[in-house]
Amino acid sequence: MKLKYFIPPLIFIPVVIIQLTIIPFVAVEEVIPNLLVIAVVYFSIANGQIFGTINGAAFGLVYDLISGNLAGSNMLSLTVAGFIAGYFSGETKREKYLYTYSFSLVVAICALINSVIFSFFSVIDFNTNFVQALFNHALLPSIYTSIVSILVVIVPYRRAFD
Repeated sequence: MKLKYFIPPLIFIPVVIIQLTIIPFVAVEEVIPNLLVIAVVYFSIANGQIFGTINGAAFGLVYDLISGNLAGSNMLSLTVAGFIAGYFSGETKREKYLYTYSFSLVVAICALINSVIFSFFSVIDFNTNFVQALFNHALLPSIYTSIVSILVVIVPYRRAFD
């Protein structure tokens, strides 16, 4: 039995609890980081593109059902984010993108794609300026998410030095 299939659901539960309870308190001008994208990108790079895509779909569907968002919006956006992050996976690429600050860049790319897709289905208002809506609902959350993802890179190295 492979342990790698059971770790993502065990990580997903506390991530969802933190995303729904604590993260709204660290909002900056209603911009919040998306911890689900960080988790999906991490598992996609660590385990491959198909694994990340399936995890993104499962995480997104469960999160939609728990949070009360439009059903399928997070599922689609996290599926695409997991698929894109899978391009940075591979035996030679894994060390390069998972344990360095390149991880934050990959998270920024995937968070931007995730936010654009999610915003298209849930937030878009055709009476507002499209560029301003894209900036407020896609670019700023992706930058915030990539900044928070630096913790994923820093924390394991601190443990290694202890």
